[in-house]
Amino acid sequence: MTRTTSNWAAFVAAEPELAKAVEERFAAFTHHVVATLRKDGSPRTSGLEVRFLGGEVWLGMMPDSVKALDLRRDARFALQANPGPGTGMGGGDVRIAGRAVEVHDPALRAGYTEEVEPPEPFHLFRTELTEVVRTYAEDDTYLVVEIWRPGVPVRTVRRT
Repeated sequence: MTRTTSNWAAFVAAEPELAKAVEERFAAFTHHVVATLRKDGSPRTSGLEVRFLGGEVWLGMMPDSVKALDLRRDARFALQANPGPGTGMGGGDVRIAGRAVEVHDPALRAGYTEEVEPPEPFHLFRTELTEVVRTYAEDDTYLVVEIWRPGVPVRTVRRT
């Protein structure tokens, strides 16, 4: 089954309030956690930095890092914003899933390096989103889960 994908700009256009909350949550910390798939199909989690630039979510990685090699073999990923210290999770828990597409185009790479100034050499991936999820507490009564998938309005679930 092929899942529909979207870039960050399309998500922002479709769901601006949720996109703002997700981007703010990622901006709260520098390092986040990405899950990739190993050769045997088992999950691998790794730390990385995430950038929201030019309507895309970018993942930059050291050369030949295992997470980059994982993504070259199988582009599927899940990305979770750093929950921060303690148990607070101000702004909720946010996750992005999709496919990572390695960028080799010199012009796109140059645009990224102008903004980020990564150490050379590096792997650069742009993301194609399949799902964005935000989970947070509302009024200390409900656990609220907002789920967005391309082409479908946000589905909100409240649990007590």
